[in-house]
Amino acid sequence: MKKEIHPDYHTIKVVMTDGSEYETRSTYGAEGDTLHLDIDPRTHPAWTGGDRQLLDRGGRVSRFKNKYGGFLGS
Repeated sequence: MKKEIHPDYHTIKVVMTDGSEYETRSTYGAEGDTLHLDIDPRTHPAWTGGDRQLLDRGGRVSRFKNKYGGFLGS
């Protein structure tokens, strides 16, 4: 195995958008640095599913469904 090719893993503090925090190991920054999240995976619709529907007016989703609709059983 080659030497000096692996990243330096160290302990950092992650601060969520609601102010809660936890420690984890990461290659971000240096030992003891703090990472402030702009998008919180516990509350953001991308991770939680959210209550918003995908709005598509004849765009990519519609073209995909038209092209591959027979494979999906729709």
